Amino acid sequence: MSNKAYRGLYLVIAILLLLPFVLPNSFYLDLAIRMAINAVIVLGLNLLIGFAGQISMGHAGFLGIGAYASAVLPTHFGWHPLLAMGAGALATGLLAAVLARPIFKLKGHYLAMATLGLGIIINIVLRNEAALTGGPDGMPVPTLGLLGFELSSDKHWYWVVALLLSVSVWASLNLINSPFGRALRALHGSEVASQVAGVDVVRYKVSIFVISAVFASLMGSVTAHYVGFVTPNFADFFHSIELVTMVVIGGMASVYGSLVGAVLLTALPQALTSLEGWETVAFGAILMSCMIFMPKGLVPTLAAKFGKGA
Repeated sequence: MSNKAYRGLYLVIAILLLLPFVLPNSFYLDLAIRMAINAVIVLGLNLLIGFAGQISMGHAGFLGIGAYASAVLPTHFGWHPLLAMGAGALATGLLAAVLARPIFKLKGHYLAMATLGLGIIINIVLRNEAALTGGPDGMPVPTLGLLGFELSSDKHWYWVVALLLSVSVWASLNLINSPFGRALRALHGSEVASQVAGVDVVRYKVSIFVISAVFASLMGSVTAHYVGFVTPNFADFFHSIELVTMVVIGGMASVYGSLVGAVLLTALPQALTSLEGWETVAFGAILMSCMIFMPKGLVPTLAAKFGKGA
């Protein structure tokens, strides 16, 4: 990949390095951490929706699997948190691989309903298995330690998620500019034409679904350890819709659109709290306006208007 393609990554890294020194207090640091976590999840989801053209309306279910793996395995079975995180990602990847083939035989709203059903099933299981998961009330998550050092403060967590975000952006840029990424874009354009060109459509659909699911599972584990408590709300339908909205608002098939969408929709509810009861109305009006005037998303629309160099 050319140096030009890395310019955005360099800017992201520079912002992440400077941000903790200019934020006024711990509230904004916490908000920045949540933005970074959502950005990594949305990067993986955008690979599936934006680049491969495959919808997923139940992605928060994979987030919930990772979160509960990091809560249940150390608490009830004495696993090390890092081992539990890896086990959660592995279980999520296997589940996604098994279910992807039958699910991705569907198209359009049928595919959306199938993935929605998957997310709902995961959420119901987490709520009903109260002996392990604590049921609707949730359960505490043990502290995560790295190399004998416990991540106990917001600043520690900030540098961890900043590193994860930087690596995720770098990996996403390289992926979409690789033969694998070109196959995904071809698949998005036309599955029939892709097959004629020799692309194994089923294999690529399954692969990108697994990659996206593992992204969500790992960040679910990170979120659980950061918050210190996990509930089934991690895996509910509205969280899935929120993640898809971040992809659409920021710009589908845009790596930096994923970051913008995650930052905007994480910060916007906090910015609108002063409206005292009207924040939901204002939030909806802003989203509607974005879709009406910038239907391709913020980043692609602005890039088209001001030029790719900008």
